[in-house]
Amino acid sequence: MSNSTTIPSYKQELQGLIAQLGEMLPAEALDTFNQDAQMLAQTHTSPLKVKVGEVAPSFSLPNATGEEVKLQSLLENGKVILVIYRGTWCPYCNLVLNNYQQILPEIKAAGAQLVALSLQTPDHSLDIKQKNELAFEVLSDGQNEAVGKYTTVFKNGETPVQAMKDLGIDFNSFYETNEGIIPVPAVFIINQEGMIQFAEFASGDYRERTEPQTILDALK
Repeated sequence: MSNSTTIPSYKQELQGLIAQLGEMLPAEALDTFNQDAQMLAQTHTSPLKVKVGEVAPSFSLPNATGEEVKLQSLLENGKVILVIYRGTWCPYCNLVLNNYQQILPEIKAAGAQLVALSLQTPDHSLDIKQKNELAFEVLSDGQNEAVGKYTTVFKNGETPVQAMKDLGIDFNSFYETNEGIIPVPAVFIINQEGMIQFAEFASGDYRERTEPQTILDALK
């Protein structure tokens, strides 16, 4: 595997993001989001719906430009790293997807491909793809046909949704339905036989995510 890329550390870069958010957001809003994250860590202690050795649920979903992408077709070209994230509005999602973009050369060198998946509309998938210059597929599962088969989905709390609204962010505008559900972030590696080779959620606390190096190690 190539050593030409410096592997980013999400945990290290997270400290910079936290400091940045502390300067950008009102203290009350930041406290609301942090309390929500801490509560979710206690609520979601075992959110994964599939385990290592099990068959990966199939899907056919639109990418950021509306083109249908099938898991079966992806697997014809190698292993699939499936990253399930919360949304474009989530700064921690933006950070970790940017981290994963940085290790894309190593992923490709290992004969794998990266795919991100959320419950958002394709327009918002395109937004996060363009904003972070992501050179991998970003899929949309607007009707929760696949995401909930991989990880737990739950209704976002009224308090954080209101805090977002107070900041001028309309949470519901990112989604096709008004159900207000989001997933517990998780990462899966699916081998070419369609089996789960790796499955991890860092924590129910969405500020914690799977490290890029962990993914690369799991591909070996």
